[in-house]
Amino acid sequence: MFVPIVNTPRDYAWGSRTEIAGLLGREPSGRPEAELWLGAHPGSPARILTPAGGAETLADWIAADPASAGLREPRLPFLLKLLAAQAPLSLQAHPSPEQARDGFAREEAAGVPLDAPTRNYKDPFHKPELIFALSDSFDALCGFRPVADAAADVDALLAVPGLSGVGVEALATFRLSLDGSPDADVLRRVVRSLLTDDVSVLVDAVTDAAASAPEIPAVDTVRLLAEHYPGDPGIVVSLLVHRVTLSRGEVLYLPAGNIHAYLRGFGVELMAASDNVLRGGLSPKHIDVAELLRVLDFTPLPVPYLAAEHAADGVDLYRPGVPDFELAHVVAADDVSPTLEVPGPAIAIATAGALTLAGASGVVELRRGEAVYITPDEGSLAVGGAGELFVATTRL
Repeated sequence: MFVPIVNTPRDYAWGSRTEIAGLLGREPSGRPEAELWLGAHPGSPARILTPAGGAETLADWIAADPASAGLREPRLPFLLKLLAAQAPLSLQAHPSPEQARDGFAREEAAGVPLDAPTRNYKDPFHKPELIFALSDSFDALCGFRPVADAAADVDALLAVPGLSGVGVEALATFRLSLDGSPDADVLRRVVRSLLTDDVSVLVDAVTDAAASAPEIPAVDTVRLLAEHYPGDPGIVVSLLVHRVTLSRGEVLYLPAGNIHAYLRGFGVELMAASDNVLRGGLSPKHIDVAELLRVLDFTPLPVPYLAAEHAADGVDLYRPGVPDFELAHVVAADDVSPTLEVPGPAIAIATAGALTLAGASGVVELRRGEAVYITPDEGSLAVGGAGELFVATTRL
């Protein structure tokens, strides 16, 4: 069964005013449009264009009749989004399945209301995620980098002439704090200090030095963050994290414990359906430093690119190794008519052109910006027409 779905973009302040409207083929609203949610998450469930069983949203239908929706339980384990960032999001990390279950149970037992601003765990689920760049460039912070790389950039800031004596002293002290080993221990100690101590002088020194420092990625990041979050300790934390610029079609996978922040760009995001976010700066929202330190993976690792598996002509698969979700990127043309295997219930959105999806019992036409929920009894999908399609599915 093919069930057409729609939704209204979330108007978070960091959102673009043009990208999502442009893809949907309509006039901009005049407000920021940050995310378009395509899923059954209660925060913004997709609306069903032709109500199924009397349900008007995907969440209501799945809750009332999960079997008809192709699910064994009343929960869709993934959430597909269009994400359009015109300004940086918060520094954050997400828990592992075990951390999420334990944290949720702990806060439930303590009687912390689900809507309390100090609540860390809104549900017992993990929240790994991936982002596929739709814009020509997509900038992000992701994962701790080797301490020596961060120290070299701090040295470059220290070399900037004209800094105040207090600023030089703060930067020099910070540089000394990066000495030692192993890297993970140094990073844990430094991040704890940045998020618990009064580091306002250091933040100002880093910001002032970056204004005149040579053009390097870390300096560009500091300038961008200082513009949007002046005085925030996350500005200094960013020096410890990889800065990456994706080209269109490149993908990042952000597993449990990975510190990250999207800075600017337009992409397709796919994640486990969860609200569990531990923030580490660049946000006015609650920061639980102790819990964040428990969740963060301080091991420096390479940038977590996710390579595609080429499944067939016109079909690339992104499988991050969790059962909650995987993403297919499908490009059809006059001489390429892909066939796509979907292991479970799926959501598809067309991002270009006009396409036809044919399954075991149904057919649906999708034009740019249109989306559909697909029950698993449709089996493999034959894609006709010409255009670009993203299909999210699950193996749960």
